[in-house]
Amino acid sequence: MADTIFALATAAGRAAVAVVRISGPATLRTVEALAGRAPAPRMAALRKLRHDGVELDEALVLRFEGPASYTGEDSAEFHVHGGRAVVEALLSALSGLGLRLAEPGEFTRRAFENGKLDLAQAEGVADLIDAETEAQRRQALGQVGGALSQRYDRWRDLLVQSLAMLEAAVDFPDEDLPEEVAERARPGLRVLAEELDAALADVSRGRRVRDGYRIALVGAPNAGKSTLLNGLVERDAAIVTDTPGTTRDVIEVPLVLGGYRVLIADTAGLRETEDAIEAEGVRRARRWAEEADLRLWVVDGFHVKQVEALESTVRPGDWLILNKADIAAADALEEASARWVSEGLVVRQLAARQEGAVAELRTDLAAHVIEALSGAEFPAATRLRHAERLSEARDYLARALSDIGLEVELAAEDVRLAARALEKITGRVDPEDVLGRVFSTFCIGK
Repeated sequence: MADTIFALATAAGRAAVAVVRISGPATLRTVEALAGRAPAPRMAALRKLRHDGVELDEALVLRFEGPASYTGEDSAEFHVHGGRAVVEALLSALSGLGLRLAEPGEFTRRAFENGKLDLAQAEGVADLIDAETEAQRRQALGQVGGALSQRYDRWRDLLVQSLAMLEAAVDFPDEDLPEEVAERARPGLRVLAEELDAALADVSRGRRVRDGYRIALVGAPNAGKSTLLNGLVERDAAIVTDTPGTTRDVIEVPLVLGGYRVLIADTAGLRETEDAIEAEGVRRARRWAEEADLRLWVVDGFHVKQVEALESTVRPGDWLILNKADIAAADALEEASARWVSEGLVVRQLAARQEGAVAELRTDLAAHVIEALSGAEFPAATRLRHAERLSEARDYLARALSDIGLEVELAAEDVRLAARALEKITGRVDPEDVLGRVFSTFCIGK
């Protein structure tokens, strides 16, 4: 029989109300031991809590009978006053009654094991707890509601339909089956392959909503990157001086643009240097920029020829920020703008030091982030493990398509493996170590 577990479900520290949860076979006995008469299931009741003859608090008590509960087990909640002494007294009493402190994520893991949630939905619960932006909340809530799971289940059903045709050709070769029954699996598999290709092309969108869209400010020393960063985040996040090379490491600052989490980084000025510390800063700047979702190349518009140094570094889709436009030659700025727009860059002219000058750029960036991260369909992956299993399934599917007509047995096995890879997203066949990694990221009490 499973242990009965308990945990503080609200944040530790002084508060008006604290919620302590319990779940397991000893729930009813525990409620009666502390509160006397247990309330009816799913009905809140005010009770005085006592243990060993000592009154602990007056609390609101709720009880849920399994399987109609979050965990699928008998469970209860004690809503007590949020003082630290009250909470510690209740937790001590629960321990004294033989209950065990829950491990991180154990309540949700029990919900998964009892069929109340699949693994993707459980991950959505964790993301909903951690959500800091409206976009993260929407995505996490959709995942809890099954949006991700439904997409994978539909793909798995298509694979199962194709597998039935292939296995019929393998198991009943002498029966009166339609000719080329194995070939009839090919059109459905091709359609599915196209859907998986589209999902893989969009695979990073969900993770960028969850983890943050990365924007790098890069360029030569003294181009105004730190000033631009301070303007974008509306505070003095980076030191600004007239001395070249002031920024020697990557300064990462989170902010919200268009309802999405963004991580913007000020980086060391790119130049050749024999200073070991500055050289390391330049190396880190190049690495951060290479991995960024968007790169803003900041160029001192007063020395507009610096832009020529970007020749071998920029890529289409990068933004070119011609800074100090208030003191630069207008014809030189226009010439540089026209040249780099033709190369596929987005070009903006501004004077970052002027009050309010960065506001328009921030608006443009917000629109860009919204366009990059919004989509008509729920993303196919919100974590790295989703992307890995999706890629694995696509590889098996490609092999299956090449085997049909040659080795039907091998094609059937590859389709079976593709279905299994998709099942791992929702946790139907996940091994114990994967479950441990997923639920260890939860907070205690959830």
